Amino acid sequence: MARPPALPATTADGECVFCAIFAGRAPAAFVHEDDEFVAIVDLRPVTTGHLLVLPRTHHEDLASLPPAVGVRMFGIAHELAAALRRPDLRCEGINLFLADGEAAGQEIPHVHLHVIPRHTGDGFTLAADWRVRDRGELAEVAAKVRAAR
Repeated sequence: MARPPALPATTADGECVFCAIFAGRAPAAFVHEDDEFVAIVDLRPVTTGHLLVLPRTHHEDLASLPPAVGVRMFGIAHELAAALRRPDLRCEGINLFLADGEAAGQEIPHVHLHVIPRHTGDGFTLAADWRVRDRGELAEVAAKVRAAR
């Protein structure tokens, strides 16, 4: 099944759709709210119960997100993942997914972490070239990453 077209990243007046949700100018089903974060049910879920954890402060990408905010975002996702394992929700596992940049599948330029409940036969897949790589190639990549830190 092909993925449907991307949802608009902004409202009709050009505001970030997630920022409009925080301000009450766009609808959402909230599962968590505090001064720094909200979590909502995804409008176009991979599976029933698919959630998004969103910092209220607008950060377009992971590089602009302060590390402490990222830590808190994953902490909230951890709590929500436990809540999704309720007996009356179908959840045999959890995927956490953060798309950073258009090439990674980020459709709305506001950092958000997906919490996706999974179950056998749910149809969600990640297609990739999963072949084992040469150790020399791995060592070269590791050296480049270490040098960039």
